[in-house]
Amino acid sequence: MSAMTQKAIVLDDQAIRRALTRIAHEIIEKNKGIENLVLVGIRTRGIYLATRLAERIHQIEEKRIPVGDLDITLYRDDLTKKTADLEPLVKGTHIENDIHDKTVILVDDVLYTGRTVRAALDALIDLGRPSSIQLAVLVDRGHRELPIRADYVGKNIPTSSSEKIVVELKEIDQLDQVSIYET
Repeated sequence: MSAMTQKAIVLDDQAIRRALTRIAHEIIEKNKGIENLVLVGIRTRGIYLATRLAERIHQIEEKRIPVGDLDITLYRDDLTKKTADLEPLVKGTHIENDIHDKTVILVDDVLYTGRTVRAALDALIDLGRPSSIQLAVLVDRGHRELPIRADYVGKNIPTSSSEKIVVELKEIDQLDQVSIYET
């Protein structure tokens, strides 16, 4: 892969915090509260964003909302291309609450082609039949290949195909920021 150079930091830690707080309020408003809601983060960074959203919702509503995590490794449509000589590393899905007849909010860091979300939908449906599924993303960068749209977006960042959005979170990367890199 060619070297990447950082073009710009588009969200710093405060901007990420504000975006997640706004998304938490939007989730509560759209769903008229938090009854029957379950947040499910898509591995890897979506898990941490879902946990942060749950904390924001708890601060606002003074009630806890269940959080789970979803491993979509075996549902990816590019599995054979990416892992021709390797066994896929499956980390497992952990959703303690039954999702049947619940509103599930999938959480991911970046919405790009829509293929990750499609894989997550397939994985989720294999676990049960939610009454509805909504999508929350920190960044929507456009370039959809599938007809998928986020219900909650932290920031829309139009990009070219030669650019890459990099989300860094304290839980993994020791800092919170979203950057655009050029290849």
